Amino acid sequence: MSLNTLSNQTIALAGIAQACSLVHQLATTGNCQTSALEASIASLLKIDSDSVIDIYGGLSGIEHGLQQLDTQLGSRVLASHEQARYAAQLVYLQKQLVSKADMQKTIQIGMTRAQSQAEHFGVLHENVLANLADVYHSTISTLQPRIMVQGDQQYLGNQGTVNKIRALLLAGIRAALLWRQCGGSRWKLLFARQKIRAEAKFLLTQV
Repeated sequence: MSLNTLSNQTIALAGIAQACSLVHQLATTGNCQTSALEASIASLLKIDSDSVIDIYGGLSGIEHGLQQLDTQLGSRVLASHEQARYAAQLVYLQKQLVSKADMQKTIQIGMTRAQSQAEHFGVLHENVLANLADVYHSTISTLQPRIMVQGDQQYLGNQGTVNKIRALLLAGIRAALLWRQCGGSRWKLLFARQKIRAEAKFLLTQV
């Protein structure tokens, strides 16, 4: 079955939107929606999946991202400049990653280790998040331009919060890869904007 469908592209974009929204929440409030966080982090551990939606454990896992996508695509002005910037940078950095086989290997090893940890401790255990954060820091974080997360220093100075943010940015990279695998591109987003928004609205009715 082809990955190249509007539904799959919309789910992948929602994955990016969800990761960026949660990063923004954590950076500005120190908290974020736990169920969405768990689904985004779990997407990193679903290395082999039967379908695109299975990566997020069903539509409920990506509901927050679909809502964000609807808001962002439906607004004449950007609903959140920070979230839009994070999303654009994630897509750009994922494109750079394609040509870096060694970095891809490092990420793959880290994901496999995180899978084992999650089986023992659970997806949101601090050891799992610390491992994923370290993978991001030693790989994606070395690419230019680095994603500079804006927020409140009292939260950005907390290591637990930083680990969640880095793990979510890695999940955003995973979603950006998915977007490309499903036939997504800058032109697709430009010309199919309303179709994607309509699909996001439809998928929200199916949650």
